[in-house]
Amino acid sequence: MVEYKIILEIFIWIFSFYLGLSSVYLFIFSISSLFYRKKQNFESPVLKTFLVLIPAYKEDNVIINTATEALKQNYPSKLYDVYVIADSFKKTTIDELKTRNINVLEVSFTKSSKANSINKALSVINKIYDATIILDADNIMEVDFIKKMNYLFSNGHNIIQAHRVAKNQNNSIAVLDAISEEINNSLFRKGHSALGLSCSLIGSGIAFEYHIYKDLMLSIDSPFDEDKEIELKLFERKFKISYLAEAFVYDEKISAAKTFINQRSRWISSQFHYAKRYFFKAFYKLFTQLNIELFDKLIQLIILPRIIMLGVLFAGSVLSFFFGSTTLFYFWIISTLICYSAIIFAIPKYFFNKKTLKALLYLPYGFLLMLFSIFSFKKARKNFNPTPHTNNNNSYNNFKNKNK
Repeated sequence: MVEYKIILEIFIWIFSFYLGLSSVYLFIFSISSLFYRKKQNFESPVLKTFLVLIPAYKEDNVIINTATEALKQNYPSKLYDVYVIADSFKKTTIDELKTRNINVLEVSFTKSSKANSINKALSVINKIYDATIILDADNIMEVDFIKKMNYLFSNGHNIIQAHRVAKNQNNSIAVLDAISEEINNSLFRKGHSALGLSCSLIGSGIAFEYHIYKDLMLSIDSPFDEDKEIELKLFERKFKISYLAEAFVYDEKISAAKTFINQRSRWISSQFHYAKRYFFKAFYKLFTQLNIELFDKLIQLIILPRIIMLGVLFAGSVLSFFFGSTTLFYFWIISTLICYSAIIFAIPKYFFNKKTLKALLYLPYGFLLMLFSIFSFKKARKNFNPTPHTNNNNSYNNFKNKNK
């Protein structure tokens, strides 16, 4: 009995240190995000050519609006082309896109995936471009998006992650999802950029030098969430991923519990898969090649989702107060304060309002949804189950004005 108690105590301390170090990691990048330097001028004498790819699977509800908006860029129309990669679309949707002079590539696969769609498009598009922009089916680029991307490409950058923000905040779940994305933008993009590290990819609103992306995609075999595999392979090859917080892509946030669970299950499954796949490789390359970027990405993969961390740290602090030693209790309290401070500093000021306060009441519910997501992540990996979207733009214009 004594041996079991010792083993349990060792496990508790190991888990406590894991959460404590995770909290310190988040805090460092949260504080550094406050020192991110904004760019003001995006004029460039060099104008590059862009291919905008919008891979979509059964996204008839949103694709016409997305593709139409993509043609409204404040950039010479002859220098960029928009292609919708249409997988399992209705004929009426295809016809409507073509009437609007939007390039459509119809694809069909035994096993559909975003990577398959993109690779098919890259194999049949004969024109060579300077850069490729990847959008999700619900993404809306701000009108100066390509202009801003062009400025960075003209100044030596070759992979750029844009600032993806919410285009809807129609209920508390959507607000929490929007806040979560902005926290990640602060921690893993602004904070990393401020310290000279590569930022993390999201999956859309990304621009790549054309030949780099085309070559890289040939090696991608992920059935979903291919952005993590792309990111890891970029870091293996020691590429740098830049972040441009001033280039906005508006993205629909989840407002239904079931969709939230399905999406997070897929993300957690992907995170777990790549953490296992790259665990030893990241350590090896850190010590043999000083590959800090790949090791840093591994840390991100093994850290618990933020909402789970907040819940576990709170519960652990309470339990350690009643059942743990004084030392353990203080350790948990300090870790909790560090983690909560990191999250608060990472939230943009415009979220400090009544709507957010109301949404915070749903945090326990969000914690439970994340637990359901963790328990069902194995099932998520077996199926291609992309997040469905709607034309939910009720706060789109207001949100654009806040971010201008």
